[in-house]
Amino acid sequence: MTATDAGAPSAQTPPPPPPATITFEGRHGKNPLADASFGALCRRLPGVLGRTARMAWAVDRPGVVLLLVCQGLGGVTAALVLAFTARAMTHILGTGTVPERLHGALPALIVVTSAAGVGRISGALSSYADGRITPLLTTEADIALVAAVCRVEASAYGEDGFADRQEAAEVGVTRTRLMVQDAQRFMAALIRMTAAGGVITVLHPLMLPLLLLAVLPAGAGAVLTARVDYETHFLNVGDRNVRGMMRWWATYSRHGDEVRANGMTGYLIHWYRALSDRIDARVLAAAPRMLRITLATSALGGVFLLAAWAALAWLAATGRVALPVAATAVVAVQTTLGALSQFVMHGAALFHTSLYLADMRSFLDMARARAPRRGELAVPERVDEIRLDDVTYRYPGKDEPAVHGVSLTLRRGEILAVVGENGSGKSTLVKLITGILLADKGRVLWDGTDLAGADPDAVWRRTALVPQNFACWPLRARENITLGQPRTFDDGPVWEAVDAVGMREAVDKLPQGLDTLLARELWGGAELSGGQWQRLACGRALYRQTPLLILDEPTSQMDPRGEHGIFTRIRAIASDRITVIVTHRLENTKVADHIVVMEEGRVTEHGRYEDLVHASGTFAALLRLSQDR
Repeated sequence: MTATDAGAPSAQTPPPPPPATITFEGRHGKNPLADASFGALCRRLPGVLGRTARMAWAVDRPGVVLLLVCQGLGGVTAALVLAFTARAMTHILGTGTVPERLHGALPALIVVTSAAGVGRISGALSSYADGRITPLLTTEADIALVAAVCRVEASAYGEDGFADRQEAAEVGVTRTRLMVQDAQRFMAALIRMTAAGGVITVLHPLMLPLLLLAVLPAGAGAVLTARVDYETHFLNVGDRNVRGMMRWWATYSRHGDEVRANGMTGYLIHWYRALSDRIDARVLAAAPRMLRITLATSALGGVFLLAAWAALAWLAATGRVALPVAATAVVAVQTTLGALSQFVMHGAALFHTSLYLADMRSFLDMARARAPRRGELAVPERVDEIRLDDVTYRYPGKDEPAVHGVSLTLRRGEILAVVGENGSGKSTLVKLITGILLADKGRVLWDGTDLAGADPDAVWRRTALVPQNFACWPLRARENITLGQPRTFDDGPVWEAVDAVGMREAVDKLPQGLDTLLARELWGGAELSGGQWQRLACGRALYRQTPLLILDEPTSQMDPRGEHGIFTRIRAIASDRITVIVTHRLENTKVADHIVVMEEGRVTEHGRYEDLVHASGTFAALLRLSQDR
């Protein structure tokens, strides 16, 4: 019998599984434009222009004024060029000698040349104004999205459709840079079209309707194509979101060892390609629909354009318009046709952009509605007691509550340890104590102040939390301690926190000490071990010196020396604050004054370490299991 390498393929080995199919239901699972009529889509444009103008006005008023003035000048110069071209043609194609005709046309030609020059200058200034406004507007949209996500209630993350609506809003942010450009070109084309249309109507009233008919099919096609493109985008939102997440996880250096040692490279590439193929299939399926729309509208537009030129030829041949007027009409038709085409093209582009911006606005409105609006009740600087009265909380979409009917009292100077098996509700209880989550039933009181009516920022200024999944911020070592909220101008308190968690030697060895960027992926950055990162996370909580200190599995990645140092420090500072420790290492609970055991969201045991050890409950059973190794 020959041993077979566990990683070698075999005829009995099943193929890699494909990515999960993501389907959405409910109000967020429906394309908002699925039932919208063509007229309704076109009626969006004035509203989009109005919102664009208001947003641009808010970020750069001088730039908006300059843009409007330049567009007005562009319209005036376009009208002057056409009107004085007609005068020049009258002289050039009139009677008399060539010098006489040129001399008669000279004033008009000077006006045409001057107007064209002013038009070029106004166009250049319009581009300059657009270059001023667009970066500011894009930055404001980007910051608004980041701020909305950071400020939303934590419970919103668990709501159906939140992540996908956020991804759609991200696309809206990237499209913001096109919004001002599309809007200003659309308005410029509208002004030129109006000016040219006025001139051509004066030449003969039949020409303008024919030109409109020639361009409208292209406009309808552009809008319908944009609708198909957005429909494809909407169908791909979920898959693109998941692909982006997996791409980050697969290429993040921190996970590289797991990917390589577990032989995941092949599967990740297979998975990424399969999901990309699924996305591409939807895009390719839309291409024939777009082609049919483009061919049909182009053919119809061509027929109408041919009719317009035939009508102009007929008017000139039958003498209904004089030859100089007909020559001017040729220039006017070309100008009007170009302006109409630009008007339709940029109008369709503006409409297309508006679909994505609508996603962004919808998400921002939803995020604003889900931002904490709990009240303005004050929370004392020194918190002596936190009380939970029959607190219950259920996550969105879940049938069973994560925390159910919990009543506890936490007092200053005491350490409370929370233990239990995975999924018992420990971390949720911590979020309720800090006000990150608000109870569905019952109350959480800080010295008598209900967190449901308290100013959340005031609550969190008095809280220091080391979460189970702590962040490794790509910031300097100093900011990883202060979290960008320094208490003093010197580094004394920072070094105190560093010493408290036993990181002095490690920080001293960094290339630039506290100024070292803790991101190996970036130039000049350095990396810490898992245990060092956890010590740093504990250090940032100690640095805050708040009346409430919560540590959720604070030493899970530390060696025994580091773990002993952290708990010694916690015990030393406990007299001046309320301390909560969540841990699976039951021996560490000896440092606590009280211990609660949670099972399925309920507190099933409550007492001191010695009492629970000698009881015949869950704590004693878990302790025996931890020692039986």
